[in-house]
Amino acid sequence: MKNDNMNPITEDDIANYLANTPDFFARHAELLATVQLTSPHGNRAVSLQERQAEMLREKIKALEHRVMDMVRHGNENVIIADRLHRWALQLFRVAEPGALPAAIAEGIVQEFMVPQAAIKVWGVGGLHAGASFARDVSDDARTFASSLTQPYCGVNAGFEAVGWLADPGAALSIALIPLREGPVGSTTPAFGMLVLASPDPQRFQSGMGTDFLERIAELASASLARLAAAG
Repeated sequence: MKNDNMNPITEDDIANYLANTPDFFARHAELLATVQLTSPHGNRAVSLQERQAEMLREKIKALEHRVMDMVRHGNENVIIADRLHRWALQLFRVAEPGALPAAIAEGIVQEFMVPQAAIKVWGVGGLHAGASFARDVSDDARTFASSLTQPYCGVNAGFEAVGWLADPGAALSIALIPLREGPVGSTTPAFGMLVLASPDPQRFQSGMGTDFLERIAELASASLARLAAAG
């Protein structure tokens, strides 16, 4: 290392020298016992070995927290999967196709603790054309549902679908879920829409993951195929 008045040694010079001279501490082992570092706990001076031990304990603690988070999320996913399974079984047990829309909405409220849910299905003919779930849907609402390639989650911005709920005034956050044949993200025209609502403005947030809602949409859409066939 060079040291002259014109180019004083910097911390980077020292760091580079030590990084490129791995045998330095082998030749000066006595320095390791005298190095003092500042502890993040109380700003006291500690030995290099003690600081390394503190860093190791902090790393182990961070890993333990990550493992705990993974276990918690795993348990939550199992609970959600169980609820989704029970809800799907309920739909299989519905004998009358015309009862499916109500079963879908009521099952979501019961199994997933959603305060409000409502559903509309259009293009239904025959016996079910005059049912409440098949009436009072404007062309704009149908076009909007078909335009969704993923569930909308966020605030109620005056959507017509909110008026399908029993208590529209309590819908501070909502999820609008298109119902169509095949994947939710396809461009197939929607034949219905499911609306979920909560008085909690944070329950359905813009930017939240929608994978679970998409699974609900696909199961509901598949079950409603019986309704179209019956019509």
